[in-house]
Amino acid sequence: MSDRKREILQMAIEIIEDEGYGSLSMRGLARASGMKLGALQYHFRTWEDMLRALVDHIDTELSEGFQQQVDDSGSPSVLEIAAYMLDESGQGSLFTDRLWPQLWAMEQVEPLVSDLLEDVYAEYLRLLEQALVEKGVSEPRAEALCMMSLMEGESLFTGGGRRWESDKQAVRDTILALIKERYGE
Repeated sequence: MSDRKREILQMAIEIIEDEGYGSLSMRGLARASGMKLGALQYHFRTWEDMLRALVDHIDTELSEGFQQQVDDSGSPSVLEIAAYMLDESGQGSLFTDRLWPQLWAMEQVEPLVSDLLEDVYAEYLRLLEQALVEKGVSEPRAEALCMMSLMEGESLFTGGGRRWESDKQAVRDTILALIKERYGE
């Protein structure tokens, strides 16, 4: 992917974070990127092409960041996966509590986004499930889904501007302590 496409997709992420997914349009993205609509359509011919590229960009950035964070000794541990999913500081804007709720809302009106984000979640579910199988858990899928729900829900309650925002670090630490107690390092 070209640097210019990455810049455009990063601008789309910023629009979603700052103004909400409803403000993202091809015209608005072109304007925010300092180009005419025709120039944007050179990079992304259709709205669907742009959405596919956007979710693929998010998936690639998350996967690359994850690979840099985890231990090089092989499969990541349950704790490493959870810490990565809860850590906003290491992923730039991709894990902010402003982006993901907007993407969740976007899923409701854009079936393509729903399908693509499910693929992103499926990969993290697979990694968690694999780590849980290695720990000998009897219901690895159920426990992986439970953990993902817990980690995703954390941002709904302690995200920026929310009632319990001041508890964010304590909630993160508590989730990791529960995982460490149950599964070890």
